[in-house]
Amino acid sequence: MTYSQAILTGDRLALSRLLTQVENDSPESRAALIELFPHTGRAHLIGVTGSPGTGKSSLVNQLALHYRKSENKRVAVVAIDPSSPFTGGAVLGDRVRMRDLAGDPGVFIRSMATRGSLGGLAQSTSNVVRVFDAAGFDVIIIETVGAGQSEVDIARLAHTTLVVEAPGLGDDIQAIKAGILEIADILVVNKADRPGVEMTEKALKSMLELAHPVQRVFQHHGVSISVPVHEAEPQAHVWIPIIQRTVATEGKGIDELAASIARHVAYLTQSGDWAARDRTRLEVELDVLIREELANRFRRDVPQSQYESMLEKIVQRELSPGEAVRLLMNGRFK
Repeated sequence: MTYSQAILTGDRLALSRLLTQVENDSPESRAALIELFPHTGRAHLIGVTGSPGTGKSSLVNQLALHYRKSENKRVAVVAIDPSSPFTGGAVLGDRVRMRDLAGDPGVFIRSMATRGSLGGLAQSTSNVVRVFDAAGFDVIIIETVGAGQSEVDIARLAHTTLVVEAPGLGDDIQAIKAGILEIADILVVNKADRPGVEMTEKALKSMLELAHPVQRVFQHHGVSISVPVHEAEPQAHVWIPIIQRTVATEGKGIDELAASIARHVAYLTQSGDWAARDRTRLEVELDVLIREELANRFRRDVPQSQYESMLEKIVQRELSPGEAVRLLMNGRFK
C-alpha cells in the first residue's frame, strides 16, 4: 500500500512517516503529494503569529481543545520553531505547552524547523498542511516561529490569520507599526489579566480605525451625524479585524475567539474570499516552484567554471550582477 492510500484510510503511522519524507523532499513524498492533491481543499487553515512571549502555543493548545470538545472536529497543529544558524538544530518545544492534547486520536501535532527559511514558515510547510488536509483534518492550525514584524508569509497560506499581542511587551507605537498587524483577520490580546491591557487594546483600535474607518460623518441641517460604514454603504463587503481578549493559560475568552473565527469563515464563504484566498495561495506556490525549477535548470546548463568566472568578475567590479545575469542567461531559455 502506498503512502497516499494508507493516509486516506486513516493510518497515523503512515501519516507521520510521510510528513518526514515531505520535510526531506524525497521522491516518495513528491509522488504522494501528486496523488493526494485531488483530496485537498476542504480544511480550514488558521494561522497564529505574533511576537515571542505573547502566548501563541498556549493559545493554540486551548483553541485545539475547544474544537475537539465543543465541535468534535479533527485538528492538526503545525508548530514551527527556528533553526539554529550555528548547529542547524531546533528545540521543537512548542508541544511542551500542548500536553492537554496528548493521547487524543483526533489531534495530530507536528513540529517543524524553519531550516533557514525566513518569513516565519518552513519551506515545506504548505506541503505538510496539504498532507493533513488530504488526511481529513477539519482544522489545521499553523503556529509560526514568532519572528516579528516581517513574519507575514502566513497570510498567504491561511484562511484566517490570528495576530497575538500581549500587554507589557512594547510601547503603543510598537503595536501600531506596519507589517505584521496588517495581515490580521483577528487581533488577539492574550494575557489580558495583565496590567496595561486597556492601553494595548486602545492602540490596536486606533490602528484599525486608521486602516478601516468604521463610521462616516455627515452634516444634516448643521448637525454632525455619525453613520457606521456598513449602514451607509450596504454594498461594501469589507472585513474589519476583530479584537478579542484571552487568557490562554486559564482558558478565558477561547469560546469567544472561536465564535469570532466562525464569523470570519462565514464572511469568507459569503463574500467569495475563501475561493480567492485559495487561488492566491496556489498561484504563489506555483510561482515559487517555477522559480526553483528555472534555477535548477540554470545550474544544470551552466558549467560551474563559467559561473565561477562570472562571479570573480563581479567581485573584481568588472561586471555588475545585472550584467552577469544577462550574459549567463543569454540563449538559455527561449
